[in-house]
Amino acid sequence: MLEQPRIGFVGLGNMGTPMAGRLAAAGYRVTGTDLSADNRRALIDAGGTAVASAAEVAGASDVLVLMLPSSDVVEAVLLREGAAAALPEGALVIDMSSSEPLRTRELAARLAERGTELIDAPVSGGVKGAVAGSLTIMAGGDAELVERARPVLEAMGKVVHTGPVASGHALKAFNNLLSATHLLVTSEAVLAGKEFGLEPAVMLATINGSSGRSGSTENKWPNFILPESYDSGFALQLMLKDMRIATGLASALGMPSRLGECAVELWGQAAEELPRTADHTEIARWLVSRTHIG
Repeated sequence: MLEQPRIGFVGLGNMGTPMAGRLAAAGYRVTGTDLSADNRRALIDAGGTAVASAAEVAGASDVLVLMLPSSDVVEAVLLREGAAAALPEGALVIDMSSSEPLRTRELAARLAERGTELIDAPVSGGVKGAVAGSLTIMAGGDAELVERARPVLEAMGKVVHTGPVASGHALKAFNNLLSATHLLVTSEAVLAGKEFGLEPAVMLATINGSSGRSGSTENKWPNFILPESYDSGFALQLMLKDMRIATGLASALGMPSRLGECAVELWGQAAEELPRTADHTEIARWLVSRTHIG
C-alpha cells in the first residue's frame, strides 16, 4: 500500500470540491481540475493544486479520483483525453461517479489491458456528507485494491466493500431509485394530507416515529422542501439518470422494475417541465404545480 499517495481529482462540482478538500485536509497532496475556473480556485483555497487538464492531473497522481456526471464523461476523460495514458505505472483509478455498472466492468477490463487497475466507489450522503466527510462510500473491486484505497476513501466517509468491480455503481443506482421513489410518494402523501387539513410538520414528525419514515421524511422534506429552499445540491436530472441506470440494469438482468419504471416516467415528466438546473427536491414543487395545491 502506498504511503501518502499523490491524489488526482477530476470533477470539482458540488460534491467533488468538498471531497477534494477533505483529502487535502487529511494531508494528501491533491492535484485537480474542472471545467469551471471557480471550482479550480476553490481547490486551491482548500490547499490543493489546480491544473488545466485531466491528463496533467493523471501524470501527477498515484491515485486518480473521478467525480463526473456519467460513464460517457468518465470514458472520455480516461480514454480520449489521455488521462489513462498519462498515469504512472501502478496507479489506481477510483471512479466515484454514478456510472453505468455494465460499462464500468468493460472499462475496468480495458484499463487492465493497459496495466491500470480501477475500482468504483460511488457515494451517498449529499453535499452535507461531502463537507462533513461522512459519506457512505460503496466500493466495488478486488479486496486488495479496495484495501489499498481505503485510507484515501476514509478521508471522505465510511467505506463499504460491496463486492467485485461495478458492484458499487449497481448498488448506488438501486439506492437512488429507492430514494427517488420514496421522495415522490412522500411528497404525494404530505401534499394530500395538507389538502385535508393536516400540518406537514406534524405529519413528518409523526411519520418519523412510525413505519413510513425514510430519508425523505427525515431529511429532504424538513430541510429543503418545507423551507422552500430546494437546495440539497443534487440535481433532478442526475437523480433521473441514476434511476434510469437502475431500471435499465434490472431489465438487462431479466428483473424488470415495474414500480421503478413508473417512478422514472413521473420523474421524467418533471424533468421536462422544470428547469434543467432544478434540484431534485423540486419534485415536490412540481407536484404542487400539477395539482394546483396551494
